[in-house]
Amino acid sequence: MVQPGWKIHRPDGALRVIVTKDLPGARWVEILAAAGCRVEVCTSAAVLSRAEIRAAFGGRCDGAIGQLTEEWGEELFSAFKAAGGRAYSNYAVGFNNVDLAAATRHGIPVGNTPGVLTETTAEMAVALTFAAARRVGESERFLRAGRYTSWLPTLFLGELLRGKTVGIIGAGRIGEAYARMMMEGHKMDLVYYDLRANDALERYAADYGRFLQAHGQRPVTCRRAPQVDDLLRAADVVSIHTVLDVSTRHLINAERLARMKPNAVIVNTSRGPVIDEAALVAHCRAHPEFRAGLDVFENEPRLAPGLAELDNVVIVPHIASATRWTREGMAILAAANVAGLLTGAPAWNRTDVMPFLGAAPPPAAPSVLNAKELGMPLYG
Repeated sequence: MVQPGWKIHRPDGALRVIVTKDLPGARWVEILAAAGCRVEVCTSAAVLSRAEIRAAFGGRCDGAIGQLTEEWGEELFSAFKAAGGRAYSNYAVGFNNVDLAAATRHGIPVGNTPGVLTETTAEMAVALTFAAARRVGESERFLRAGRYTSWLPTLFLGELLRGKTVGIIGAGRIGEAYARMMMEGHKMDLVYYDLRANDALERYAADYGRFLQAHGQRPVTCRRAPQVDDLLRAADVVSIHTVLDVSTRHLINAERLARMKPNAVIVNTSRGPVIDEAALVAHCRAHPEFRAGLDVFENEPRLAPGLAELDNVVIVPHIASATRWTREGMAILAAANVAGLLTGAPAWNRTDVMPFLGAAPPPAAPSVLNAKELGMPLYG
């Protein structure tokens, strides 16, 4: 019997997979159906509680695709294992909502969906950067309210970013893509902070700088900051692309905001709790020339008191990965993870996941975070 708020694909499938939110596109369903899965999809827009997810497991559940808004920890993985669970995939590249150690203790492989969010998320970070720097949200509200009566020389003066310094906290795939966009498109110098040096990014910046110089333009520069504080002092724009863990929670707090330039721009498309949101509200109130662009929030979907009223903050509802190509690609990868794991496929051992979006995907699970810990065989 179908539970209210759920729909079923391939009801005769021998393997039972639950999906806690409906996903875009059709191919992800086809992948699971081809692997012999009965796919049960929650159609509610509400975030499912742990109790509701446990209830969805029922007496038997072989695989699951969950969301970053759900807490998958000991309680869920224990119940999942008891129901026969053998494969879980997060519909996200980040997995701070997943207790990976708990999943490993129960012998459950955990997948995620990297490699298809890079350019999309970086583009949104660029969009937020310029929306904040050029006061797009504030001026649009002014116009829509019928307050625009005439062009004025001083109306909504913002910041010119060309030739200034952009700071990247976290120089992984997305941070590097954003850095290149800002260097190439706007000839900005780059300073980045990461636990590891990004030699490829530094070589790229050096090569691009020589190209500019050969064409009579000022070369861009790139350096790695020894500490976050050094980056904050130097940058006109700071874009956050780090993971969320104990070391990065409230990485940007009142003390660090005070180290930034009074007219700087801060952008966050990573995870909300990296910024102390109450401290950001206080700083933006005290420094009206300071600007922020936020896609993620500390206690989503709730915003810190006062944040929504600030004219110098641009806010969007966690849509950095929201292009059709990316969200459908994430669904394909999540389904390929679960289908591959349930059918005994090895774990993919390469960083490029694009083959899984092609017409002849490899016989592998595209991204298994704890494959090594579980001793899984690797592809090829």
